[in-house]
Amino acid sequence: MKPTQDDAHGIEVQNEKKDNAATCTQDNTRPAEPVKEAKEHLPPSDPQFLLEDAVSETVTVGTLPPLHFLNETVFEKTASEREDDEKILSRTAEQRSDLISGMYEGGLKVWECTYDLLELIEKEGETFGGKVVLDLGCGAGLLGILALKRGARHVHFQDYNSTVIEQLTVPNVILNCQADDDTESEDNNKGRGRGNIQEEDGGKNTLIKKQEVEEGSPQPKKQAKDLSQHPLLAKCRFYSGDWSTFLPLVLKTSPHLKYDIIVTSETIYNTAYYTALHETLHKLLAPDGLVYVATKSHYFGVGGGLHLFETFVEQKSVFSVDHLWDGDEGLQRHVVTLRFQKQKDS
Repeated sequence: MKPTQDDAHGIEVQNEKKDNAATCTQDNTRPAEPVKEAKEHLPPSDPQFLLEDAVSETVTVGTLPPLHFLNETVFEKTASEREDDEKILSRTAEQRSDLISGMYEGGLKVWECTYDLLELIEKEGETFGGKVVLDLGCGAGLLGILALKRGARHVHFQDYNSTVIEQLTVPNVILNCQADDDTESEDNNKGRGRGNIQEEDGGKNTLIKKQEVEEGSPQPKKQAKDLSQHPLLAKCRFYSGDWSTFLPLVLKTSPHLKYDIIVTSETIYNTAYYTALHETLHKLLAPDGLVYVATKSHYFGVGGGLHLFETFVEQKSVFSVDHLWDGDEGLQRHVVTLRFQKQKDS
């Protein structure tokens, strides 16, 4: 779902409280659907074909580097032409749904809280330099791509759906690799469509620009270069599957892997997933690592949200939770961090 003026506190579309938590946190039964096995996806040896006829848009947050991603409207209109072994593209179109539990977990949309987290990262001055980063529930991959462009040593992307990884995440990473090598093309794209709409965010006093594709006048299509050996792409690994199967896969292939930073946006909407998510964070975060979580207070129709997740985390006594930002307009949104609790001296 794209942010709107009413919902996204200054981001233009140009680009149960705790007293209910005890009962909800006990409801951690897995959905009835079979658990999706995790697997690693290798970037294609010839990545150029992924950008054939691609139409992109760009979001710029404050002083952060521009982030390029496939235009969602064009992506939806060309869904029938894309490889989709999971059949999620046709199913979401038929059901007109952004979420089909156990089958499709929303990765084809850039959700509002992703922009909140981008803003907070810019405000906090996180550079990612030399760090190992996991974009968990990555979808379009904007958070991981930012880490990549700001000097992370390695960036791993994980999403529930293999179609999301293959048709959206990987192409977006390649798109940004190309853009870094093609500033002339980026300059030529400026001023197309409706241009850069700038909005001051009254809540956080930050500036977001999003370059939108005007209907009937798309941005110039990206012309792919030879990107198979691009140094940024070489830093990336891509995974799909349920968290309960992703964790053992990572531990099997990289038993000593720990992430300095884990970023995750709009992934705590369903209490059934809290156990697997918590275990993944617990086992994969470095001892001094940091987890950024962007979320809504409550997700209507699925039941999860920040208050329930906080209570779940408190009951586990593994992480401490700190609030970086709390939005108080409309459907409340938040950005919090998780760190391992400090051991008390005996």
